[in-house]
Amino acid sequence: MADATTPLTRDDWHGRAATLRPEGRHFIGGQLLPSRSGATFDCINPATGAVLAQVAQGDAADIDLAVSTAQAAWADRRWRGLAPRQRMDVLLRFADTLERHADELALLETLDMGKPISDVLNIDLPEVLRTIRYFAECIDKIDGAVTHTAPGSLHMIVHEPLGVVGAISPWNYPLLMAIWKVAPALAAGNCVVLKPSEQAPLSCIRMAQLFVESGGPAGVFNVVNGLGPEAGKALALHPDVAKLTFTGSTAVGKLLLAYAGQSNMKRVALETGGKSPQIFFDDVYDLDAAVDRAIGGIYDNAGQVCNAGSRLLVQRGIHDAFVARFVERSAQLYTPGDPLDPATTLGPVVSAAHRGNVLAHVERAREQGAHQAMGDADAAMPDTGAFVAPTLFTGTNGAMDINRLEVFGPVASVMAFDTEDEAIALANDSVYGLAAAVWTADLNRAHRCVGALEAGVVWVNCFGDGDMTQPFGGYKQSGNSRDKHIDSLRSYMQGKSAWFNLG
Repeated sequence: MADATTPLTRDDWHGRAATLRPEGRHFIGGQLLPSRSGATFDCINPATGAVLAQVAQGDAADIDLAVSTAQAAWADRRWRGLAPRQRMDVLLRFADTLERHADELALLETLDMGKPISDVLNIDLPEVLRTIRYFAECIDKIDGAVTHTAPGSLHMIVHEPLGVVGAISPWNYPLLMAIWKVAPALAAGNCVVLKPSEQAPLSCIRMAQLFVESGGPAGVFNVVNGLGPEAGKALALHPDVAKLTFTGSTAVGKLLLAYAGQSNMKRVALETGGKSPQIFFDDVYDLDAAVDRAIGGIYDNAGQVCNAGSRLLVQRGIHDAFVARFVERSAQLYTPGDPLDPATTLGPVVSAAHRGNVLAHVERAREQGAHQAMGDADAAMPDTGAFVAPTLFTGTNGAMDINRLEVFGPVASVMAFDTEDEAIALANDSVYGLAAAVWTADLNRAHRCVGALEAGVVWVNCFGDGDMTQPFGGYKQSGNSRDKHIDSLRSYMQGKSAWFNLG
């Protein structure tokens, strides 16, 4: 990582980018391999439209090779057969290795996905390291049990890894969302086949290489690139995959559940997005601070966040002041520009196609009668790249698509409310239930709202706060899994009951 006293400049990062040669092949059994078919696809820089790399386009044949490689590693116990502290040592070295390669990984992620380089270095990568180190430290904290039985019998309950875990990760946080799955799966003793998003696979390929360079046995952590309907579907249908873990759209999550049923009834863990409400009562402690956090809750990462707080429910008494402050501060806090410039705080969305999707949602909101308070077409945006101006709609209601569909871009909506009951009803009027927030000085009201909100994560007088002790996952069609927390590690294990007749 760059010396903190001499941070790299925009020119420094561009100089490094000019000499970078990203690797696009699969990583299977400790080796970089092309697709068996020879097919490739272009990896595009969303800030410029330039081709970064030719990436191997895997299909069922490549998935089968990776799964059989992982299955061989599982069978010979090269990973699960290590003592818990030995696996811990490997994962801790893995985190240290990633830290030493932080600049390289950050550059890959920024070029591939468009995320500002400062965000990757200061937010994403530190969280990646914390995740690995947390689950490494959890390895020898998983206890079994000996139950009280009749004399002459002994009953033990032990926890064992599942086998081969298939992971399908998204593009919005390429390394972090992948490691939320890979780290607990490896810590539990499983072998892993990761299919990263085709939109941003480059940093994940490099991460798998660094696992082996850190002493991880070859074949334990494999990466197959490819498209969802080909490589992702093949992974979900594979009969030797014991568990599938996925972060992405609700529509794809439903397909994966069906594929599991069609194959071997593998476990399926889903985190499938959200439409998170933030409720601002008129007794909020500090309106300015709350507005700043509301802005961050939707415009961070260009709004490409599964739990983005995109539905802003504002009590009528503070509505106009809230909106005025929101518009003013958004322009001050989010500066669009070159993602390799450390001063940039708003990068492009992941692709030109996704930009089109986001703008279609914006146009639909206008057609349905929402007032666009911010995000005009003449906003000062870069001339090239898949940039979308931070956008705010007011005068919206719960029936509008802008309040019902996940936009996955820098687009927020405001709904006014009068009473607490009305706010809760609006907040819960969604097929999603990933996260929510409540802003109030009334502790009793906050407590009531936490109990009433249908969401897996609820923040009070904050948004996005937490650490590795916080389970992350949702209610309803936001999925059925929990990432982070020691329970995530347990979800990659299964219980075994052993009854001894000591006669």
